[in-house]
Amino acid sequence: MKPGGRAVLVTGCSSGIGRVAARMLRERGYRVLATARKADDLAALAADGFEALALDLADPDSVAACAGEAAERTNGGPWGLFNNAGFGMVGAVEDLSRDALRAQFEVNLFGTMDLTVRLLPAMRTAGTGRIVMNSSVLGYVALPYRGAYTASKHALEGITDTLRLELHGSGVHVSLIQPGPVSSRFRKNALAAFARHVNAEASPHRERYARLERRAFASSREPLFTRPPEAVGRALLKALSARWPRQRYRVTLPARLLWNYRNALPEWALDALLRRLV
Repeated sequence: MKPGGRAVLVTGCSSGIGRVAARMLRERGYRVLATARKADDLAALAADGFEALALDLADPDSVAACAGEAAERTNGGPWGLFNNAGFGMVGAVEDLSRDALRAQFEVNLFGTMDLTVRLLPAMRTAGTGRIVMNSSVLGYVALPYRGAYTASKHALEGITDTLRLELHGSGVHVSLIQPGPVSSRFRKNALAAFARHVNAEASPHRERYARLERRAFASSREPLFTRPPEAVGRALLKALSARWPRQRYRVTLPARLLWNYRNALPEWALDALLRRLV
């Protein structure tokens, strides 16, 4: 399927996957509506030639305003939506407050689905459209100290699968991208969320937190098999251009291996493997 100037709204374009995806889409001939939360990031997107829209997924008013502006700019609504924006949070489950869990779900699930259902009626009316969700390897396996993020991505995958079934025959196709480790600001932002929501010194996991910070966050080294954000962008292009897009696009070797391990290994063996990955 050729782009033909089709409009695609991409969330979370301040950096990383979203910014690269927006650029790759534009290079392929799509009209890109690029969103970000902060004024500086919006200005940078505009300076780079993108149609920049303000969007804070944690703010229902911002979601409504963004959907309205996108509809106005595209004479009804964009043809495609790439739900990329989100953040991670580190912390043992027993250290996560209700507020911490709510903050994680507000962005990764509630805001994402709010935007989606606001843009969906125009796609239904047109009888065509693409919705692509950026999930994670943690949408189908779990890791210690990633409970809030894992829960949000499992929930996103569940509701996306349901949406896909409900939209059958409408002309609107729904796909998931499931990346493993990808170069981005993800680790830095996850550390900031950890500092906001977890009292590490009062936790029975404080020694483990210290090791996690030293190894995974303070270090400049990327995890093994980390891929550049262009790898996700290529999967997005496939989901948008294929006549019959796949339900899931797994990106990076770890994502593909863990999918196979999840389905092949006994649960005790999978647990042992997952414990060693942190």
